[in-house]
Amino acid sequence: MKPPADVHPDSGSRLPSVRREDLDAAGRAEFDALVARSGGASLAGLRGPGGLNLHSPQAAVHLHGLSRYLRYESGMSARVRETAILITAREMDQQFEWLMHEPNALKEGVPVATIDVIKHGRATDGLDEGDAVIIELGRRIFTQHRVDAALYARAHALFGTRGLVELVMLMGNYSAIAALLTTFDAQLPEGQPPLLPPRD
Repeated sequence: MKPPADVHPDSGSRLPSVRREDLDAAGRAEFDALVARSGGASLAGLRGPGGLNLHSPQAAVHLHGLSRYLRYESGMSARVRETAILITAREMDQQFEWLMHEPNALKEGVPVATIDVIKHGRATDGLDEGDAVIIELGRRIFTQHRVDAALYARAHALFGTRGLVELVMLMGNYSAIAALLTTFDAQLPEGQPPLLPPRD
């Protein structure tokens, strides 16, 4: 499928790729760090949220620090992290974010059953309690805009105060990433079909 007319071929989004030589010293350092992280901590490299963030280099530095802490330094397990990212991507209907994280979730041990419940909007009955709570929390935050006392109590019992705060921060961070990807129409790699089905 041909990309929309307002999408730049070099970046795969509505914004052109940032040129390293146009950045100040802090921006060049962030550019270099993003290139070095490609295929590692940055799943999409310059063609994705990292490249879009470089249009605001100072914000990119701060966002990178927050993302790194929440994903890798907070003590949050990889399974919890990837489940939270997937429910956020699903609730935001963000194809690019989902594509980057479904394979990662499988690699980090998120069960196929959990991924299917998120992907298809199914009930969480029979899932691991941690997976179920994360999914239900994401649905309440992003769709119902209210977390009831019973769900809050379950989540707090599982994750504790700090763990729950950081889990919600992670989901908020990825909802911001989804908003960025959606606004600037980040395209899937050429030939890659969408992995998220339409909502029922």
